[in-house]
Amino acid sequence: MKPLVILKLGGSIITDKKSEQPKVNEAVLQRLAKEISEAYKEEKFKLILIHGAGSYGHQIVKRTGIHNGIKTKDQIIAFAETQRLQNELNTIVSRAMIEQGVPTFPVQPSASAIMYEGRLQRMEVDLIGALIECGLVPVLFGVPAYDIKQKCSILSGDQTAPYLAKRLGAKKIIHATDVNGIYSADPKTNPNAVHIPEITEENIDEVKKYLGGSTAADVTGGMLGKVLESLEIAKNGIKIQIVNGLEHGFVKRALLGEPLGTLIYSKAIE
Repeated sequence: MKPLVILKLGGSIITDKKSEQPKVNEAVLQRLAKEISEAYKEEKFKLILIHGAGSYGHQIVKRTGIHNGIKTKDQIIAFAETQRLQNELNTIVSRAMIEQGVPTFPVQPSASAIMYEGRLQRMEVDLIGALIECGLVPVLFGVPAYDIKQKCSILSGDQTAPYLAKRLGAKKIIHATDVNGIYSADPKTNPNAVHIPEITEENIDEVKKYLGGSTAADVTGGMLGKVLESLEIAKNGIKIQIVNGLEHGFVKRALLGEPLGTLIYSKAIE
């Protein structure tokens, strides 16, 4: 039986995240679609794709504050417009994949997701599982979603991926970002940053020292929290791999099982 892999494409690599207007990083998206296609056609795994919002979401959300809840009529319009923009980006991503022969099937997470104070409470998963069994590749994405407490909060791919992984029995979550895993400091600004190839229960205390310091906090913000959450997810037998999606071939190699970037897993269940 082929294992299920969830691949999250960061919004910072498939779009120009700094652009004030929605803008796709077309060259990167086309290359990633080709890499994903080449790996997928080897028929070694089943696949779910999730992509971030990048410039299709961050600017409007920051400008309107809808992630903190809906309080005005203008924010209701912004809520709707942000969803429209995410659908637009999802169509662009899906088209790029289909053109490379990957049978992607857009799935709007917010059509069934229920949030509470920014945390995902429940979402339809049976349909997603059925689509996979049909031979399709569901494509989900970061979206503003209905929140019981505040009417709206952001359902990110970072929440969706582990939610699906636990319920659908995924073996690995791959995060394609703009850095090749976890470092002791920001590798973009600090030439002395040390790459951390793997994180387990055995070295997490040492990793905490790196990520808890001021240098790392400047870079990653909540990176320590994300690492700890990933290690918690790993207790379910799910490996989390973080690779640089801007490096040619890295996503394909990760999909085919190469241990590049940073691998987060639990040795207790190996």
